[in-house]
Amino acid sequence: MPFSAEDWAAIALTLRLAATTTVLLLVLCTPIAWWLATTRSRWRGPVGAIVALPLVLPPTVIGFYLLVTMGPNGLIGLLTESLGLGRLPFTFPGLVIGSFVYSLPFAVPPLPRAPRRCARPPAARSRCSRSRPSASSRKTSASNCTR
Repeated sequence: MPFSAEDWAAIALTLRLAATTTVLLLVLCTPIAWWLATTRSRWRGPVGAIVALPLVLPPTVIGFYLLVTMGPNGLIGLLTESLGLGRLPFTFPGLVIGSFVYSLPFAVPPLPRAPRRCARPPAARSRCSRSRPSASSRKTSASNCTR
């Protein structure tokens, strides 16, 4: 059964949305993750909670809040209207914002863990890999990041 033109349009939109969201997550979430991993600021907890918020809220609630916020009477909607950018709900930029917000907790938390794992001394890496410290330096020299 061949795909219709509408099927190909949906596939193209999905791939475009996935690519755009992935690039935005890499560009915007890497600095946030680095800051969360290295800061001792009192804002670390609240920022981490905001990043994790989409994990706690059901997707329908997130979608409702985004529609209200981006709608004509919402904060973002009023801003985009005053800037002459139009309305965001049910447009591609609105889809990108929704996808970004929904994906945020899956992108940020894993990123700060990677530098911490790579920066461990050989003895700590050996404990993680369950090997002797002398074997650890040989094992981790090829790949500094284990588990």
